Amino acid sequence: MNRLLSIFLVIVLYSCKVYKQDIMFRFDENFTEEDLTLVTDELDRNYLLKPNDVLQLNVFTNKGERLIDPNFEFSVGNAQGGQQQQLRDRFQYVIQADSIITFPLVGDMNVVGLTLYKAELKVAAEFENYYEEAFVKLRINNRRVFVLGAPGGNVIPLQNENTTIIEVLALAQGIDRIAKVNDIRVIRGREVFLVDLSTISGMRNTNLIVQPGDIVYVEPWRRPWLESIRDASPLISIISSAITLALVIQNL
Repeated sequence: MNRLLSIFLVIVLYSCKVYKQDIMFRFDENFTEEDLTLVTDELDRNYLLKPNDVLQLNVFTNKGERLIDPNFEFSVGNAQGGQQQQLRDRFQYVIQADSIITFPLVGDMNVVGLTLYKAELKVAAEFENYYEEAFVKLRINNRRVFVLGAPGGNVIPLQNENTTIIEVLALAQGIDRIAKVNDIRVIRGREVFLVDLSTISGMRNTNLIVQPGDIVYVEPWRRPWLESIRDASPLISIISSAITLALVIQNL
């Protein structure tokens, strides 16, 4: 019995290390908590276009009259126009590494560093050479963040500007009892932010706006003792059965 207990203790102690092998983004000697980037309030900022952004372009005449259509002049008997709109929506344009994007008719433009609204105004000014009172709508189609850890692996598209970490976690099906809500890490290039949602004050102090390409990692709680008991139960059952069989044979 003592030997069985010793074997069980060895398994449990070893499993304490094994069950931490899936923990990601831990602090080490090369990166400590002192290296964390401070969280600043970015709620009033708009996203600035960057290289590799994928834009969808829609151009309308007469200041976008077709979008509003108050007299229903374009919505009735205009199936062909609808097909043209669907065809136009399929085309996407990529901002190249040199900050240049190429649109039909107007050619090459530099929109890097502009908000979506200012980019629309700039592109519309170019289309004024071809259309009367051009109205331009742009949409970014590749804005997304990656959620790892306790909620599982999720790719969350960013449909709105100024999306907070709370919204991203909600879209990733939230966080449950196996998640460390006081240890949520947002990795943005070489910057790392630590988010603490365990208290109201912590939430208010970390109202972080996510950016495309961010990695959100929610560290899971590990319960090595319970998990090791569960995983070792078949082995324990075999050993106990062998001991019982040996005792029975000995007493015959």
